[in-house]
Amino acid sequence: MTTNYKDVPEISNYIFLVENEGKKGLKKVCSWQKKLVKFVKKVFETEDLNIYTDQLQKYMKLEKYFDYKLFPWEKFVFTLHCCVYRKDGLPRFPDLLVFVGRGAGKNGYLAFEDFALISPYNGISQYDIDICATAEEQARTSFDDIYNVLEKNRKKLIKFFRWTKSEIQCRKTRSKIKYRTNNAKSKDGLRSGKVDFDEVHAFESYDNIKVFKTALGKKPHPRVTYLTTNGDICDGVLDDLIEQAKRILNFEIEDNGFLPFMCMLDDPEEVHDEENWYKANPSLQYLPNLLEETRKEYREWKENRSSASDFMTKRMNIRQGNGEVELTTWENILATNQKVTPPIEREIAVIGIDYTKINDFAAAGVLTKRGEKFIFKQHTWICANSADLPGIKFPVHEAVAAGDAEIIDALEIPPELMVDWIAVQLGFYSIPMLALDDYRFALMKKALSQIGFTYESKNIKLVRPSDKIKVEPIIDSAFRNHNIVYGDCPIMRWYTNNTKKVKSKKYGNYEYQKIEARKRKTDGFFAFVAAMTQHELIPEQQVVNTVLPLYQF
Repeated sequence: MTTNYKDVPEISNYIFLVENEGKKGLKKVCSWQKKLVKFVKKVFETEDLNIYTDQLQKYMKLEKYFDYKLFPWEKFVFTLHCCVYRKDGLPRFPDLLVFVGRGAGKNGYLAFEDFALISPYNGISQYDIDICATAEEQARTSFDDIYNVLEKNRKKLIKFFRWTKSEIQCRKTRSKIKYRTNNAKSKDGLRSGKVDFDEVHAFESYDNIKVFKTALGKKPHPRVTYLTTNGDICDGVLDDLIEQAKRILNFEIEDNGFLPFMCMLDDPEEVHDEENWYKANPSLQYLPNLLEETRKEYREWKENRSSASDFMTKRMNIRQGNGEVELTTWENILATNQKVTPPIEREIAVIGIDYTKINDFAAAGVLTKRGEKFIFKQHTWICANSADLPGIKFPVHEAVAAGDAEIIDALEIPPELMVDWIAVQLGFYSIPMLALDDYRFALMKKALSQIGFTYESKNIKLVRPSDKIKVEPIIDSAFRNHNIVYGDCPIMRWYTNNTKKVKSKKYGNYEYQKIEARKRKTDGFFAFVAAMTQHELIPEQQVVNTVLPLYQF
């Protein structure tokens, strides 16, 4: 046992490799690895910790049974996660996030970690481990790696373990490893010592994570390992973990036992220099075959970004779509979450509506300005009988709870509901124009006329495709300069991220389309676009007389 991390090669060697980037160390290191090293050093300098070196050495003896050797980064995170303890005997870093590019060997790492923790060297009785993923094939990956180790070394290991294709058990401690799929039902009886969440990017909600984590604490030294590359689900579990990790490594919040190991490009433009690829994958410099495969995928991605769209997301760990189909970057979408001041009394605004199907989703919103900022407040109506609703990969009930949406328990969404909402907005704003697509106008015409909006009165704009194309460059610039503001509205971020841009065959410029026809709705964003076609009616600087006090965005 020691209290000094410098005496433990598994920790000190990796710190040396990071701090000597490009010299005697790693070829390239991302900023988050540099921050992690500073964070770990500060923890050891300011806290009384014990490193169980005897236990570590025993664990490392198990490496000989595997067909691969652990990379320096793997030994580093394993030691911190499994062998560093507080003075009260609890693990210092019980929760681990491994966020690395595809091919880094994260499942091989997890196989070693779990094999070590159910081995007799752990010593905790019935230290069960559950490997959870959204699909059985993924949940089995690390489990099968351990199974194959046992099969290959059957003569030596049969007296220590028993195993089947669905369960592995240590004979001495009766600790078990099982794989679980993404089904949160019937898990109340779990008594896990450790839970693994494999490919966290695929988890759309916290349902499973809450169930499995609730099972922890019944055994000593509870641990959690989150393992993942980047993915396409936005505003989900992974984004929350990354945000938490960044705030910890920036010393903005306490770590609360969370160890974030994150590797990614620091900037998407770095992808064009091969040396930067090592930032996203700390194993790449040891794997020449993987490097050659990455080169091949890079060339394919440059030629056709649509067919090789996974390259940036999976290899470089940057969520980056094809520049020709991506509306804007996810970072720009996140930047819409800015604080919104209350409206000025009788503030000039325009309203945008998107009402495609009466039995699906509908949205309306109010667009105002604050200098160069475009501020959009939306509301969504969801038909409870929508055929698409069961497949929607967005927590709609959270949007309802936040007041951003409502579910209509009827066969269709009555246009009168939307008009009632618009009538309420008339009490706050002066609205000279309402915009919606011309082919949706028939659905709303009668109801809108009841509150004074008619085509004849010239306070309704029937938006045509050419109108949207004209306003696209303005919207694009506003996103890039972080001048679009939704407030804290996840459903608007979801709508926006579900939209792509494609070249218009008729007009030559970009036009907006859905990324996926049924499960990724865009109604709120298209309502925003409709309103933006009339943005010139809103003055940038409005006279401040009275701020409405009870208004909530």
